[in-house]
Amino acid sequence: MENNRRNFLKTALTATAGAGLMAGGCAAPAVKAPAVLQRPTNRIGVSTYSFWQFNGPKENVPIEYCIDKAAEMGFDGIELLLVQMASEENSYLQSLKRRAFHAGLDLMGFSTHQGFVFPEKEKRDAEIAKTIGQIELAYQLGIPTMRLNTGRWRTIESFDDFMANKGIEPVLEGYTDDQGFDWVIDAIEQCLPVAEKCGVVLGLENHWGLGRTAEGVLRIVSAVNSPWLQITSDTGNFLERQYEQLEMMAPQTFLVQAKTYYGGGKWYTLDIDYHKVAEIFRNAGYKGYISIEFEGNEDPMTAIPKSLEMIREAFQPV
Repeated sequence: MENNRRNFLKTALTATAGAGLMAGGCAAPAVKAPAVLQRPTNRIGVSTYSFWQFNGPKENVPIEYCIDKAAEMGFDGIELLLVQMASEENSYLQSLKRRAFHAGLDLMGFSTHQGFVFPEKEKRDAEIAKTIGQIELAYQLGIPTMRLNTGRWRTIESFDDFMANKGIEPVLEGYTDDQGFDWVIDAIEQCLPVAEKCGVVLGLENHWGLGRTAEGVLRIVSAVNSPWLQITSDTGNFLERQYEQLEMMAPQTFLVQAKTYYGGGKWYTLDIDYHKVAEIFRNAGYKGYISIEFEGNEDPMTAIPKSLEMIREAFQPV
């Protein structure tokens, strides 16, 4: 019975193939392999900071407005600035997640503030607790990476004076930079179990303080030595050896923040060659997001689209 079944199927298949040849007069055309589509190497996002820049009350530039405008301008994602948010209540967080999804945007970055350069253990512990809370907010929002700061000595009180001195300040009397690095490393290590549990990669930024240089950032990241602590590379926070330092950090970069300065910068203006920046990160195999941080004096409604056009062109595949 089984042999009869096999013979029937064989005969039927042979007849079908023969009918096809007779009808067409030739063999069926070979099936082409589908073309491989090439997508841009990097997606482009924008920080909500770009729309606000701490100019006036944050209520004047709500996160919802930033999400809608970013979508209209053609961005792929948006990075949320925590201090700009109206609330940390879960209902508010979920409303932002819903709004971004409906707008077609990824919530791709979370920009937070903290600092661990305090001699007093109780102050460091408070910053650790705050940072853990921020990690949990990122988790609730579904954001995969969070910007982290080292903090600074704060021996120059005015931020404007601090920036005028290129982000350099004296060490607090009676202490050393080595002690500061030890405090930062210990604090971050205490945050990592929660980061891993929540699936949120911490990106230590070259954001003044002990992270002012690539050497400082890498000293901390290397000492911690965890996949849950990587680097957020800010193109506008190196005032010397800019490309050299970006190249040093590129292999461990998890998010790139790209500064633009249309209309002149708030504190300074850098002439950044973004084709060169793109080459640095391309050579390092970076395929993550580029998050635009507009920090100029031009109207964001004209400057941010220009920034997107420039960054998108620079990071085009070669």
